[in-house]
Amino acid sequence: MRSFRNNNKRSRYRNNGDRNFKRNGESQSFANSSNFQRKSPGRNNQNASKLIEKYTDLAREALSNGDKILSENYFQHADHFIRIQTEKEKNRIVQSDANKTINEENNKTDGQTSQEKNTISN
Repeated sequence: MRSFRNNNKRSRYRNNGDRNFKRNGESQSFANSSNFQRKSPGRNNQNASKLIEKYTDLAREALSNGDKILSENYFQHADHFIRIQTEKEKNRIVQSDANKTINEENNKTDGQTSQEKNTISN
């Protein structure tokens, strides 16, 4: 019977039991952050229009090849990015409206203070 001497040999790969490792100095624990967000929010959302075009083209190609199931899958992907794009545009409109109202309020208060200054100096 042969005894295995390599049992104590150091493994080349990360130990499976080492779950608390850090990458690039960042902790991977979800408990550290109170609100969970992706590391790069909007990575794909920036190209939503390109992804819509990509998946609709793939769906048309799959449909022309006779694969209805794959075509429907691609259409669902395109629909997902259409929803993302519309939601992003709604958020942009709401944000711009909020900025306009803040600017208008600031202009009104600035106008009142300058008028008050004029009446006080006269």
